[in-house]
Amino acid sequence: MTQIRIAIIAVVVLFAIVTLSSSLYVVRETEQVVITQFGKPVGKPITTPGLKMKTPFVQNIHAFEKRFLEWDGNPNQIPTKDKRFIWVDSYARWRITDPLLFFQRLHDERGAQSRLDDILDGETRNTIAKHELIDLVRSTNRPMVVADDVAELSQPEAAERVEFGRDKLTAEVLKNAQRRTVDLGIEILDFRVKQINYVDAVRQEVYARMISERKRIAERYRSEGAGEAARIAGERERELRVIESEAYRKAQEIRGKADAAAADIYASAYNRDPEFYRFLKTMGTLEKSFDADTVMVLSTDGEMLKYLGSSK
Repeated sequence: MTQIRIAIIAVVVLFAIVTLSSSLYVVRETEQVVITQFGKPVGKPITTPGLKMKTPFVQNIHAFEKRFLEWDGNPNQIPTKDKRFIWVDSYARWRITDPLLFFQRLHDERGAQSRLDDILDGETRNTIAKHELIDLVRSTNRPMVVADDVAELSQPEAAERVEFGRDKLTAEVLKNAQRRTVDLGIEILDFRVKQINYVDAVRQEVYARMISERKRIAERYRSEGAGEAARIAGERERELRVIESEAYRKAQEIRGKADAAAADIYASAYNRDPEFYRFLKTMGTLEKSFDADTVMVLSTDGEMLKYLGSSK
């Protein structure tokens, strides 16, 4: 009998523990809970943290995030008003504002993400299709900043005027999407465009245009460099000719002064002793005219024979 009683007590205690553990649950600071009974919600959502109780075995808890949640869309190909096809990658932040309505309409976060895909992608497509690409690229009409080397060598086209701008477009998408999520128990807090890019075909055209522009600038650099090189070469030739001309003039002046001085010296020497000067000139002429093997025949009345005879 004692063993049977102990077994009964153990079963009762175990059942009490299981019942108590099934009836107690903890709500964390970051959670909000909806309780369902046989699959249907009962009572109001529990949003305060702490230890809570529920009917064991027949009631279940469904916890949802209180914090901000992320929606990261897939890049979509969208045409703009000016018929340009672009890839748009966007993201958003949202939160659950009414857990009971959220559970009834979307059931869980996976259902919410799927519904947000439809809403945000659709509103993004509708908004972009009504505006031109420039409104998605720029937000203001501030002057465009151009690199100095490009500004000097090319005349950039005037920037297109922005009528709305990216900020207004994203605000329009957010506003329209918020209207469609009012009855879903969620609130979209923010929406932003993460990346914009051309489709492959248009991207290749843009790259080709950029390459062509850079080549044109490079050719202009080469042309200006060749012109500057020709100018420097011309300046060098001109300066060289001026220097050579000036040097030739000075050399001629020096040579003329030397010849004049030599003539003065010769004249002075000739005037001082004409006979001796005549003798020196005769000897110089003989030295230059004959060598050791030369045989010379002189007349008796020649000047040279007179000098040779007088030298004995």
